[in-house]
Amino acid sequence: MVTTVTAPKPSAPPKKASFREKMHQAREDAIVSAVNRLLAERGFEGMTVDEVAAEVGVAKASLYKHFPSKEHLAAAAMVRILQRTLEHMATLPPQLPAHEKLKSVVRWAMQVHLAGEMPLLPTENSTLRSTLMAHGAYLDALVEVSDGLGTWIGEAQASGALNPTTPPIVVLYTLFARACDPVLGFMKAAGQHTTDEIVEWVLATCFNGLNTR
Repeated sequence: MVTTVTAPKPSAPPKKASFREKMHQAREDAIVSAVNRLLAERGFEGMTVDEVAAEVGVAKASLYKHFPSKEHLAAAAMVRILQRTLEHMATLPPQLPAHEKLKSVVRWAMQVHLAGEMPLLPTENSTLRSTLMAHGAYLDALVEVSDGLGTWIGEAQASGALNPTTPPIVVLYTLFARACDPVLGFMKAAGQHTTDEIVEWVLATCFNGLNTR
């Protein structure tokens, strides 16, 4: 019996984006950048769709062709910051102890906040929450970030670097909270300390507490 082996067909080269597609993506990127800045400055309640449209230089009707609502604009900004978080996490050396990886992510998040690049969303807004919970890209990125941090939290607790009696979910939410910690803004507004000093002090209270050691 003779078996004939058929060579696999070469895969087709990736299709290049058309000029129209590139312009569409460039406009969406500009919209998300504007939303990110406005959310960082004013929060979700203070941002308006009119302001976003004016910032990008498009009509509101054109903006709605990209994002159907203010809530979807916020979701897009959250996807971007989560993707940036994943990019930072990917830069950390594998041999770095887990608790140091956690500190690095929290430090980076606070630096982003102080640079005015952290989108701030309300914790109580049912319409926004529903949009986020139905947004596939947001949920995928959030799960990926949470899983990565959760793995490091487990390793840090196992090594004794973090209190093993604290539920991991409490640790995770505590770390997330530092990205929008109002203490950062209060200290920056006082103008008496450098960004690095503010970050390291808040980082120390997060991981070491306020008690003397």
